[in-house]
Amino acid sequence: MSKHKIVAEKEWIAARKELLVKEKKLTHLREQLAEERRKLPWSKVEKDYLFDGPRGRESLQQLFGKKSQLVVYHFMFAPGWREGCAHCSFWADHYDAMGPHLEARNVSFVVMSRAPLPEIKPFKRRMGWRFKWVSSARNDFNYDYHVSFHPQDIKNGKVFYNYVTGPMPMTDREGISVFFKDKKGHMFKTYSTFARGIDMVNPTYQFLDLVPQGRDEHGRGQFWVRYHDKYRD
Repeated sequence: MSKHKIVAEKEWIAARKELLVKEKKLTHLREQLAEERRKLPWSKVEKDYLFDGPRGRESLQQLFGKKSQLVVYHFMFAPGWREGCAHCSFWADHYDAMGPHLEARNVSFVVMSRAPLPEIKPFKRRMGWRFKWVSSARNDFNYDYHVSFHPQDIKNGKVFYNYVTGPMPMTDREGISVFFKDKKGHMFKTYSTFARGIDMVNPTYQFLDLVPQGRDEHGRGQFWVRYHDKYRD
């Protein structure tokens, strides 16, 4: 940092304008990619699922509420874990504020984990979160949507995650799934993303990408991430 190039304001503006050209190109490419994402074919949801939520048992259709679009964040929290994943918690710290904005655009949002609701509730209370969080402990949803893995598949090193089959050292992973419900009540999976694909919805990372030190991870992953009530430790 101390050896960084220092220039006069005029030269700085010239360099900034040069970078701006690339930034605008990336913006347009991102818009084009978003349009291609929306044009993906859909996959009809054929199974019935019941989840345990704050209002009792709810079907997937009920999770939509009065909206026709549903976003599910797959939060890593398996049965028996003392806490939910610290890295998923980093993402979840941003979710409460965006709720009203998504609802205004015909989108319902829920967080989902395989841990039973009695294990989720105290952790959610500790974190101070208000978003809707449901449990898929009593159905196969997590397995069907490739964010939880059977012990035999893990043992054989043949786990399907992020659209490839290979080894997986853990039972649960993170991801986002998006669904649409038509006027007849038919539901469709329209999009899903996993691993680094969820970076785009983390505002803290977007701000870190603007500052001189950046994410400062250098191939070490999210080594610095803590639960928000543990940074002082």
